[in-house]
Amino acid sequence: MFHHAKPFSGFSVNNLDQAKRFYHDTLGVEIDDTPMGMLQLKIDEDTNVFVYEKRDHAPATFTILNFPVDDIEQAVAELTDKGVRFESYNEGDITTNEKGIARPASGRGPKIAWFKDPAGNILSILEDPTRRAD
Repeated sequence: MFHHAKPFSGFSVNNLDQAKRFYHDTLGVEIDDTPMGMLQLKIDEDTNVFVYEKRDHAPATFTILNFPVDDIEQAVAELTDKGVRFESYNEGDITTNEKGIARPASGRGPKIAWFKDPAGNILSILEDPTRRAD
């Protein structure tokens, strides 16, 4: 039934103009407006995520989008300089440092830092050790 379909993901925001500025200007994601009044985040050639405005939007309470980065320290510093505020967690196995970066206590998993978009949705950057250049 779905073997020829190309699935895609989407999420809501409370203000499409704010979302467009944040995702394009702050995060540097390529954006297209769609004829249906939504934004299309062009993650890469094959991956698009749709963002739509919803009047009664409620922010997601979980991570809706993860951005792999080569160097999390550098990415956190660059986003902080652009006004992004990273979340602070100290819950169970998740503890962030003063910059907002969590390192896995078990040694398994990536270094990760969470932040919110203007609509309150949770996003993350995570260091992909297979991408690291050093």
